[in-house]
Amino acid sequence: MNALTRRRHQALRRTALVLAFVYMLALSAIAFWPTPVDRDASGSITGVLAWLHAHGVPGWVNYVLVEFTANIALFVPVGLLGVILLGARNWWLAVLAGCVTSGYIEFTQLVFLPARFATPQDVLANTLGAALGALLGVLLLHAVSSRARAQPVPAV
Repeated sequence: MNALTRRRHQALRRTALVLAFVYMLALSAIAFWPTPVDRDASGSITGVLAWLHAHGVPGWVNYVLVEFTANIALFVPVGLLGVILLGARNWWLAVLAGCVTSGYIEFTQLVFLPARFATPQDVLANTLGAALGALLGVLLLHAVSSRARAQPVPAV
């Protein structure tokens, strides 16, 4: 790894560390809110889905799919930031962290938050999101390294 690549990776890691802190605060608020966070929006989402169905969108595009997809999207940052912070070789640790974190959240919701719904489908979706994020992280680190290799190293 040349000096330019090392500087870019260090800058990327510093940024990822700040973003990870902010993300974990937001994830904690979403995960441990006493009531389902989509409760107030469920009527609107159902209305949009009904309109989409009336305009030709297949019936399998439903609330369950929207929720599953939202859970995937929610955990993409776990994998992405995990790979940036841990390195591409440790991509599997980012996916594992997503799975363990999701399991902890679901267990906590099951035991301590009676208004929330803990499901294995959420753990699956969240783990898929972490895996997608890890893939994006590996691609990002590869792109940063490739770009740095293609540019001449500035004189210090």
